[in-house]
Amino acid sequence: MKTFLEWMDNNHYPHNDDKLYIEACTHSSYANEHHKEGSDNERLEFMGDAVLQIWSAYQLFEMKPKLREGTMTTLRSQTVCEATLAKLNKQLGWYEYLRLGIGEEKTGGRSRVSLLADQFEACIGAIYIDQGYDLVNEILTKYMKPLIGTVKDEEVTDYKTHLQEVIQADSRKTIQYKLLEETGPSNAPVFTMGVYLDDILLGKGTSTTKKKAEQKAAKNAFEKMAK
Repeated sequence: MKTFLEWMDNNHYPHNDDKLYIEACTHSSYANEHHKEGSDNERLEFMGDAVLQIWSAYQLFEMKPKLREGTMTTLRSQTVCEATLAKLNKQLGWYEYLRLGIGEEKTGGRSRVSLLADQFEACIGAIYIDQGYDLVNEILTKYMKPLIGTVKDEEVTDYKTHLQEVIQADSRKTIQYKLLEETGPSNAPVFTMGVYLDDILLGKGTSTTKKKAEQKAAKNAFEKMAK
């Protein structure tokens, strides 16, 4: 089986802790079927998400002319959203190294946006832990930086941020997102999220990930407010 180390070697990038990169490409469905082969990539995904947030924030902070905070927030959300990370994953071919369980593979997990985005974050997390920020910065500057400000698809519009800004313009209250329903099999769940202001349900959204469902809930709230 091919591993992520091949991509690192082909691009002449150093690596020390090889097991870390295998873990980064191990989905929970695979780990559950192969208990003796190590952990899944969820911890590394957590780390990679944090690294992507600080990297993208710094890139936007340094842009000329200077951007307003609201613009920076929107552009960062578009840059590190699931859709963008999944597209980069496909572009780089990292999905080829993803280890999936039998059921997840059969149901199209290798092309599922949420899984590709999670793997991308996990790989970034592994590179950061193994080689430090400089190599992460080199890779992201080469492949991700050209995308900043170019993503216009509706699927990456940051409705959550816009909704929060609208609510706070009228009050200091904070909106909350709550899980209303989870359906489907464990390897392909479907989530319905609700966005609340105090105890008032503003909108609902359904998708294959909680993040996307929250965005759809915020969009639904906007549509209701516009009527």
